Amino acid sequence: MPVPPAVPVTADVSAVAQTRHVMAWSFPGARPIISSAPVGGGVAAVDWILNIGVTADFDRTDLAEHAAEVVARLGLVGAGAALFTAVDVGRAVRAEDDGVVVDATVGVTRPTWAAGDGHGDWRPGTINLVVQIPVGLSPAAAVNAVATATEAKVQALVEAGVPGTGTASDAVLVCWSPALPVEPFAGPRSTWGARIARAVHAAVRRGLEVHP
Repeated sequence: MPVPPAVPVTADVSAVAQTRHVMAWSFPGARPIISSAPVGGGVAAVDWILNIGVTADFDRTDLAEHAAEVVARLGLVGAGAALFTAVDVGRAVRAEDDGVVVDATVGVTRPTWAAGDGHGDWRPGTINLVVQIPVGLSPAAAVNAVATATEAKVQALVEAGVPGTGTASDAVLVCWSPALPVEPFAGPRSTWGARIARAVHAAVRRGLEVHP
């Protein structure tokens, strides 16, 4: 049976230093993920996901402690992953494509090319993607899903005339169903990969419209 996507709630966590609002997804049971989230990233099983909106002058480097403060504020339990963004999470957009759901916060005030020469300081992520898939993924398909989502993000940026492949600290998180059987493929021409690509592309394009 397909697992319904979680709907994030937005909460004011400005009581936590250099934080504004946060998007929080909670699951009734642990969900497998693969992500580049700076806290709880990699391959994991999570009970919640956070997209933490930070202030424009954000300079904290204790990201795990920062996330823990937000978690305590929200009363979350279990394991999770946290992404960070200077974008107002109230401007998050959602796109769906035949079961795939993507929530995105998109800001490109500091675009960069992946193979550019810049070596700037760490910045809070400005393009964060949370991709939910209602079917299981094999390990290889999970990695491919991240690649497909990234390719679709870049396509949307190029089409919009953004001079870069993203920002230096974009993050992507793919979450899938723990149910069996698993899908073996998630490339852009596979059934589920194509849905991921279309949903991510639509979310980034809409995100650029609300937060250019």
